Amino acid sequence: MKKLKIAIDGHSSCGKSTVAKQLARRFGFMFIDTGAMYRCATLVALRGGHIRGGEVDELALAQDLEGIRIAFDWNAETQTNRTLLDGQDVEQEIRGMEVANWVSEVSKIRAVRQQMVALQRQMSQSRSVVLDGRDIGTVVFPDADLKVFMTASPEVRAQRRHAELRAKGDTTSLEEVLQNLVMRDREDQGRAESPLRKAEGALELDSTHLTPEQQLEILALKIEALLAE
Repeated sequence: MKKLKIAIDGHSSCGKSTVAKQLARRFGFMFIDTGAMYRCATLVALRGGHIRGGEVDELALAQDLEGIRIAFDWNAETQTNRTLLDGQDVEQEIRGMEVANWVSEVSKIRAVRQQMVALQRQMSQSRSVVLDGRDIGTVVFPDADLKVFMTASPEVRAQRRHAELRAKGDTTSLEEVLQNLVMRDREDQGRAESPLRKAEGALELDSTHLTPEQQLEILALKIEALLAE
């Protein structure tokens, strides 16, 4: 089978990870959750005490990130993906609001982005991959076989994210979730290092009024066409 690189970029909580995981399972590709990788970096910053007085100690964090191991483990029984940081399951911890409130700030740091991009490229060398994030089609793999830019209205994205948090027992209010998403959009699009933007030649997919199943079928048809070439 032809080895493909599928890059899915877009705003937070618009369905990128969901459709990326589904595509990976359908076609037997490796799924790399780049957003989870930046959340891991943020968790390292929080655990190491590198966020103080509203600022991140970039040098200390960069040193702590050297040599870290990030891996993804698919559990077929529970149909869930686990994120492993140095062998420890941190999936639930990285999805909390403490990490969410700092991940955009940590993601701005050049040393962090350089290290995460290097890890992403290394992880994708052996097989076909699906990656989702903010700069996959513009920075990590500008030569991707399929580039997708996903979006949805902030209100719909906040509702989806709020439902996910509630399912995990998180009591964060819908208003707080919406404020966090709006802040992250502003920071992701405005940062100097690898800002969020639509890659040249990317397919734009607005998921506001699409079900996860409809999103999946639209992109699956694109991949099938690529495999048939």
